[in-house]
Amino acid sequence: MLASRALLVGRLLARGAAASKVNPTGLRNQIVRHGHDWSYRVNGPKPEMLARVGAQVAGGFMWWWILWHLFHEYEHITGEFDYPDPTAWTNAELGIPTEDSDE
Repeated sequence: MLASRALLVGRLLARGAAASKVNPTGLRNQIVRHGHDWSYRVNGPKPEMLARVGAQVAGGFMWWWILWHLFHEYEHITGEFDYPDPTAWTNAELGIPTEDSDE
């Protein structure tokens, strides 16, 4: 592991030494990257129409899926239990005094 680290440090030092050399024109060597569009303080390139339409369709499908399942499978939110039958409750459970008491 130490040898691999030493190789990495040696490569970095060699690149640094090569970059610090001055060209005959008086300019330093610069790394030029041609990978992406330049977008400093401006909007980036506009996505293609297929990508924009695909994003809208995917978003619409996602919201349809969520709202459909919230409406049709609401037990995921309210819980999956039986609603109690209020006709089966007794007066004592409800706190209603008996008819015999004169209170």
